[in-house]
Amino acid sequence: MEPIVVSGGKGRVSLENQEIIHLLWEPKVRIEAADARAAMAAVNSIARDSEYPMLVDMTTTESLSRQARSVFTIRCAASRIALLGTSPVDRILANWSLGVQNLPCPTRFFTSRTEAMKWLLA
Repeated sequence: MEPIVVSGGKGRVSLENQEIIHLLWEPKVRIEAADARAAMAAVNSIARDSEYPMLVDMTTTESLSRQARSVFTIRCAASRIALLGTSPVDRILANWSLGVQNLPCPTRFFTSRTEAMKWLLA
């Protein structure tokens, strides 16, 4: 299946090997509530009424609004979520989201794609 471009063009969603949803945000993106809703719609569309573990590549994400964080507390087709980042800003954004919100499924932050994939497929 071809990747789906998130409405607004700030990211894209793909289903890799029919086992993991991958949400890739564009570099230096500022994620607002509308972007979060569009991403969730793309995730649900590609999942086709199934649930999959999801890798969210937030490397170089510039900001995540409070309203967007609220949108991400709504259940979607992700059974568990690995947030992948590399910078201190990525870690701060992830920890802020993980610590403040009631997330709908198990969610962890990783700096290693390999470790994130192991956790997602465990």
